[in-house]
Amino acid sequence: MDSHPQEFPFGIMDVVELLHLNVRRRQYDSVYTDCPFCGDQRGKMNVNFDKNVWRCNYCGQSGGMLALYARLHNLSNAEAYREICDELSMGGASWGREDFRAENASAIRQEAETAGREGISQSPRAGAREIHETLSALFGMLKLSDSHRRHLRSEKRGLTDGQIDALGFKSTPPFYMCRSLTERLIQKGCTVAGVPGFYLHEKGYWTVKFTTMTSGILIPAVGMDGLIQGAQILLDVPIRDKNDPSDKKGAKYIWLSSQNRNMGVTSGSPVHFVGKFPARTVYVTEGLLKADIAHCAMCRSFLATAGANNVAALEEIFRSLAQSGTELIIEAHDMDKFRNAMTAAGGNKIYLMAKKCGMECRRLTWDPNYKGIDDWQLALKRKERQREGERKNPGAADILQNMQDAECFLQKYRIYQLDFGREQTPIPFAFEGIRELHKAGFEQPPAKEYCLVWDSVLPCPENSMDKEILKRIKDAFSDHLPDGYKGRQVAPSDILELYDEEKRSYYYVDTGGFEPVRFSPFLARTIQERESTGQ
Repeated sequence: MDSHPQEFPFGIMDVVELLHLNVRRRQYDSVYTDCPFCGDQRGKMNVNFDKNVWRCNYCGQSGGMLALYARLHNLSNAEAYREICDELSMGGASWGREDFRAENASAIRQEAETAGREGISQSPRAGAREIHETLSALFGMLKLSDSHRRHLRSEKRGLTDGQIDALGFKSTPPFYMCRSLTERLIQKGCTVAGVPGFYLHEKGYWTVKFTTMTSGILIPAVGMDGLIQGAQILLDVPIRDKNDPSDKKGAKYIWLSSQNRNMGVTSGSPVHFVGKFPARTVYVTEGLLKADIAHCAMCRSFLATAGANNVAALEEIFRSLAQSGTELIIEAHDMDKFRNAMTAAGGNKIYLMAKKCGMECRRLTWDPNYKGIDDWQLALKRKERQREGERKNPGAADILQNMQDAECFLQKYRIYQLDFGREQTPIPFAFEGIRELHKAGFEQPPAKEYCLVWDSVLPCPENSMDKEILKRIKDAFSDHLPDGYKGRQVAPSDILELYDEEKRSYYYVDTGGFEPVRFSPFLARTIQERESTGQ
């Protein structure tokens, strides 16, 4: 039990809320929740908000409110105290003991009395202009940390300082600034009620919902009218649910929203626009930051949804685009559209919406070694810089020529790639390693899903090992593709065949190398067969 709970500027119910504990039953002085320690989900843990203590009647763990938070996060009680204050935007000396006890007791009694009510009171959504003015002013008060700027300038993101500043990225503020930032906005005449992220604290003041667990890079979501409609946060640390499988990376992006707070409002899922408007051609992709990066790399106009299948809001936007002169929509969802049914369904919806609005729609595909259009564009820029360096360093070309002079035999090889058909039907292991092939239920690659796209020879040094030859084939089909070649860049899930008059060997292109497999080439189609059927 906490030695002096009456001296704390928060109560145990604040800790219960921060930890998102599931309340099963309520009593006058306590609640019963699921236990986060033993995982029992029958409401066996009693939380007494009059004494600020807790105990699980199933596993026997117990303690005070600091211990409840500290044990779950592996912190000391002192660290837990500071972090709770931080998340609640409190300071230990900001409220006197008498005021706190009176206010907290009142809040507890009110919670008990209203336990049967459903939902939390929400503010009516503010107008688009009000939301823009408030969020613009908020962004103007914030800075971008050096670490976040370095991340945006890294090879992973590839932005310049000028682009970063023009796009308006900022770092989320610490919790202790939330109240003061909101008060400054109100003093400037900004509306906060009904603006996503803002809510009315139980102590009667307005604040904004930033927390240490959701710190990261703040990304403005801008409409075609240039107004900021909301904001996403690229999290410093992805959020994982305790029940998530170990290989799940967790949520990397969240919306700035106050839907679960008193007088808050949902962020919605606004569609982001970046680029020139009006534009004859507009690309559609998933992810705000992805669209910003691709726009900077390609100088094209982009629409970005929050998810590949979250496209309902696009129909009204497409009508506006068509009326403004847009003729072509290019669907540029991630390459997992070839293996993920939900992503593929989102792309199909985009196609139908564009047609309905009188615009042409095309599906964009690229080197499947890169998941997103931003990854692909940044890779192209890196390769161009590499080629430029080679042009400036003729010694590298001499080394290559010497190696070619030493080659003395021709290795016959074939390339087989997944054939998605005219309907682009997703295949669950497409462009993935052999582990995903097995997870999809295949012991060996299903040859009937493949198409023979190339049959040729490759000059190789004498005594070359198979793995060395396979790597040279992959490298040869990773950038400039040969004339007449109708396949894609060699990528995971492709099959490479090495053959001569005596034997044939088949290899699955894995994410980190090549795996020998059994393969039945007579089941695979040829390019000519595919073209003759129009699929």
